[in-house]
Parts: sequence; structure tokens; C-alpha cells
Amino acid sequence: MVAIATAPRLTELTFPVTPVPKNPLGEGKYIRTAAALIIGDEILNGKVLDKNTQYFATFCFQQGIELKRVEVIPDEEAEIIEAARHLVQKYDFVITSGGIGPTHDDITYESLAKAFGQELEYHEETLYRMAETNKTRAWVSLQNKEQISAQHRMALFPNKAEILFASPDIWIPVVRLEGKLCVLPGVPMLFRKMLQELAPLLPLPPPHERPFRHQIFTNLPEPTIAPFLSSLQERVKDDGVRVGSYPFYGRGVCISLIGLDKESVLVLGEEVARETKGHVVTEEELEEMKQP
Repeated sequence: MVAIATAPRLTELTFPVTPVPKNPLGEGKYIRTAAALIIGDEILNGKVLDKNTQYFATFCFQQGIELKRVEVIPDEEAEIIEAARHLVQKYDFVITSGGIGPTHDDITYESLAKAFGQELEYHEETLYRMAETNKTRAWVSLQNKEQISAQHRMALFPNKAEILFASPDIWIPVVRLEGKLCVLPGVPMLFRKMLQELAPLLPLPPPHERPFRHQIFTNLPEPTIAPFLSSLQERVKDDGVRVGSYPFYGRGVCISLIGLDKESVLVLGEEVARETKGHVVTEEELEEMKQP
């Protein structure tokens, strides 16, 4: 299992962090399913590579959350409204990524306010933290009124949203709507850091609900091992074990076994290695195989 690296501190400031809030899903419940809403024309036209989806998928897997859906949509109000509404209705935890900056096409907060029947209003604590952070930035003193107003737009939130300050060294909060939808920035470094530090404030699954992934690599071609894998999946599906097959073109196949019972999965891995003439591999070894 790949560990999520600790993100670096971005400033020398230290702000208070929001205490763990009341569980929005209800007492004793925890997040089981998730969805990601990636917002940005630059993703859809290929200008920017979306790194946040992979990071969020890794986060969900490690926490025992099943990521069920990922949607990528343009910076269009109607698209954001429609997607946000239906994702919140279906899943326990939804994140958005992108569209919360100071420019004309950053319309995520405005669109989400309309999606859930709210008005926009400036959040005073966010404005205060923004101002404190700006004291360390020489370029801020050169801003005119229009430029200052543009930056203040980043503290204009839906008025009934829950404001979660998860990071002690970032002025930007996580805005949560409907107890489920968390608004995160699109910049990958900020996205990773804020998601990582949001985790203690979320009703995450207990450790025993987190899956174990075991991987076996074989040089045999996929058609050769397909009958065995099909029968194996049929045999173990009632035990909650998932069998995956991922070919490495011209080199072989990685077989993935995922289940909650680590010991059972390890025993199953011995059978798979034996039947496919393969061997256990780590995530690091697989990453090396992907290099040209």
C-alpha cells in the first residue's frame, strides 16, 4: 500500500484548527462511498493534467472508502449545479476540485450556493486569516482596489455552509455543504495538503474496514491466465475479495487481490503465484516497470 506523503508547511503562521465537528451523517455512521467532481476547462481541453483524482482515489482506498464516481466538468454554472446535486444525493462524501480562485472563471462557490439555495456572503474569519497571511507577501502592498477585491472573492462563501479550518498554516478553509460536499482547491499541492489535514475532521471508517491489496506479477499473457482468474473470482466473491488483472504491454500481467482479511488474501496470493508462475511485487516495483 502506497503511503500518502506528508505535505510541506506553506507559511510560518499558525492558525487555530476547527475542532472535530458533529458527525453530519449521524451518530455511529461513517463514510462508505465517495465521489469526485473535478471542475475546470483546462482539464477538459488537455492544458492541465488532473493529478487530484489519483490522489483522492488513493486517499479513499487507504481509508476504506469506496470511490464510486469521478466527473470532470467545465467551468459552467449549470454543469456544476446539476453535478453537485446528484452526487450529494447518492454518496456519503463528495469533493470538488478547482474553480475557487480570484478570476472570472472561478465560479464554484457561486454555483454551489445556487445549487443548494443559499446566498453568498463574506466570511470574516477567512478574511482575517487572508490578511494575516498577506502581511508576509511583499507583492500585496502593490495591489490596487480592484485586485484586492478580486482576492476577497476567495472568502465569499455560501452563507449556510460549514467552514472547516483544517490546516494551521493555510488561510483557505474547506467549505462543506449539505454535510457531504467539501470544496477543495485545484492546485495539486494545496489539494493534497488540505485533504490530508481534513481527514481528522471526517467520520472515516474504522481500521478494520480498510482493505488490503496484494499484487502478483506474472510473465504469462493475459489470455493464458484468464480462465483461472475467472474461476478464482467466482470462488472468492462471497468472501468480499476482488480479483483484478492489469496487463503490462509486452511484459506480463499484474494480478491484484483486494480484501479486508489480510491473512486470507496473503494465502490466496500464494495460490495465484503458484498457478500463474508469478511472484509478489510491491507498488514501488510496479512503478519502476511503468518507466520506459
